[in-house]
Amino acid sequence: MSTDLDFHVFDTTLRDGAQREGVSYSVADKLAVARLMDEIGVGFIEGGWPGALPKDTEFFARARTELKLRHAQLVAFGATRKAGVRVEDDPQVRALLDAETPVVCLVAKSDVRHVREALRTTLEENLAMVADTVAFFVSHGRRVFLDCEHFFDGYAHDRDYGVQVLETAFAAGAEVGVMCDTNGGMLPMGVGRVVAEVRARTSGKLGIHCQDDTGCAVANSLAAVEAGVTHVQGTANGYGERAGNADTFALVGNLVTKMGLPVVPTECLPELQRVSHAIAELANIAPDEHQPFVGASAFAHKAGLHASAIKVSPELYNHLDPAVVGNDMRILVTEMAGRASIELKGRELGVDLAGQGDAISRVVDQVKVLEADGWSFEAADASFELLLRAQLPDAPKPLFELESYKTSVEHWGNGVVVSEATVKVHVDGERIITTAEGNGPVNALDNALRQALVSRHPQLAEVSLADYKVRILGWKGGTSATTRVLISTTDGVGEWTTVGVHDNIVEASWHALVDALTYAVLRRPGQG
Repeated sequence: MSTDLDFHVFDTTLRDGAQREGVSYSVADKLAVARLMDEIGVGFIEGGWPGALPKDTEFFARARTELKLRHAQLVAFGATRKAGVRVEDDPQVRALLDAETPVVCLVAKSDVRHVREALRTTLEENLAMVADTVAFFVSHGRRVFLDCEHFFDGYAHDRDYGVQVLETAFAAGAEVGVMCDTNGGMLPMGVGRVVAEVRARTSGKLGIHCQDDTGCAVANSLAAVEAGVTHVQGTANGYGERAGNADTFALVGNLVTKMGLPVVPTECLPELQRVSHAIAELANIAPDEHQPFVGASAFAHKAGLHASAIKVSPELYNHLDPAVVGNDMRILVTEMAGRASIELKGRELGVDLAGQGDAISRVVDQVKVLEADGWSFEAADASFELLLRAQLPDAPKPLFELESYKTSVEHWGNGVVVSEATVKVHVDGERIITTAEGNGPVNALDNALRQALVSRHPQLAEVSLADYKVRILGWKGGTSATTRVLISTTDGVGEWTTVGVHDNIVEASWHALVDALTYAVLRRPGQG
């Protein structure tokens, strides 16, 4: 592995990452993503292909005045001149120059089959296209990187031509020659071998660009670094065409914490999780909870055996301190939970269980019985906190005693559907009956119950449903499937999730709803 600290982390979320199915960034989105990637300290941000895509042309025009990068340099991407066209006369080359970025990344064919069959030109002309275009941008004061497309497939077919492309680019002034696993078919051992061979046969700085079609893009990239490359390309969250690209966040996490390469400023590393999730929102993709380093479950522990060890020493079951990458350790409470899991989860939720041995035992038994019936507290911390507090000497008293509730759904003409709910509850000895409408039976129940309680708990006026998820659990067989409901609730300041389970979907929703409002009062006691 090279000890050269002039190491490039090159992010291509805005070009290669934007090729993911279902992703379409606006120009404003692209500017926002660039700012976010700059915050994790990458050295280069590839913004797109000016001249080929109007949106990218606009992005570079706006970036000149709107984008103030602290760590990264902006890169424009494009192809070498066309075969048989003078470089000065190629409009796409001119558009690249007009983007006015300090760095240009050119793509060139490095597989003889692609040169002959896709470009329909000679091997010699392809080398001339590389030399002319690189020299043109160098003469205009640009730093030039060259992406050698299909390099590894081409190398397997002809060991010499891809190396000639690299050497031609270096001779013309290119700063980096990037070996691209464009089809994503390589494995780490093959990447390491080829990179080591090419490094021994070339004179310039080498880079790596890996697609994830074998699920090895990050591993392939790290193998290339071990073999000597000092320029690594990736995309935020691994977004990209087909199976995606090497994930920039996993690359940075591994390069810094596992390989000891200070490839981003120290103060930027804790921003990894925040930036990962922010970019997922911009891409309108749910964050991957199991994503290495930055996923919500990356440092989540479920089994009781793990929790027992974590209680003694967290590093025994974490491969690094989660805070290093801006993440946090979580204890999941399930039927696998033991006493240590419950105690640690209580500590996480701010519930002191020290000296409450009997209470912990009761919670362990209760969780195992409930989970056997379909309850799940992994994603419902608020319900679990209420379950914990119910076992303590100062357990909060119920907000009300239920007499009954009723819901109805009416379908009127012209597609109008109205839901109505009536609740009858006893609060501090007073019988209260309220009726409310909603856009569904659960929303109507929520409105009616809050209306019944708000005079005594004014803070409930600020509470509303944020999300509602239903899962049918059919493992018991027959037709009596169980329904699990997760409700996310917000008071405009924070958000919490509660769970309810029953054979009837409305009753399951009722359990989750009661927990949600009870937790709201617990969160903001006496507040209006």
